[in-house]
Amino acid sequence: MQVRGIHHLGVAVADIDESISTYERLFGARLEGRDELSEQGVNAASLFVGESRVELVAPTGEDTHVGRFLARRGPGMHHVALETDDIEGTLRRLVREGAELIDETPRRGLFGLEVAFVHPSSVHGVLTEVVFDG
Repeated sequence: MQVRGIHHLGVAVADIDESISTYERLFGARLEGRDELSEQGVNAASLFVGESRVELVAPTGEDTHVGRFLARRGPGMHHVALETDDIEGTLRRLVREGAELIDETPRRGLFGLEVAFVHPSSVHGVLTEVVFDG
């Protein structure tokens, strides 16, 4: 199991179309793709900014994780995603090291990637996503 580095930074937004336009206009971002992740209650878009990714997540309703996040904190940094070459092994290691997982097993993320979230209380207040990107 090895963490390869940052896969993307997640940003909570109220309006995904407006946010895509802003990143394209201000930073020359290139849209990689977008999808609705109904099981997570978000519309998500992945943008390349240079060689790095930013993932925009907009809630599909007020009573979703991102909807509640926006109501409490407003738009802004939501999570950091770290890429791993073995998501199951990474999750087992995190549990052995005492991390509290939000997802005990991986779930479907944007583009069908396998993802799992680590509770912010285990990572100094930062919601952390572990991503397996083949």
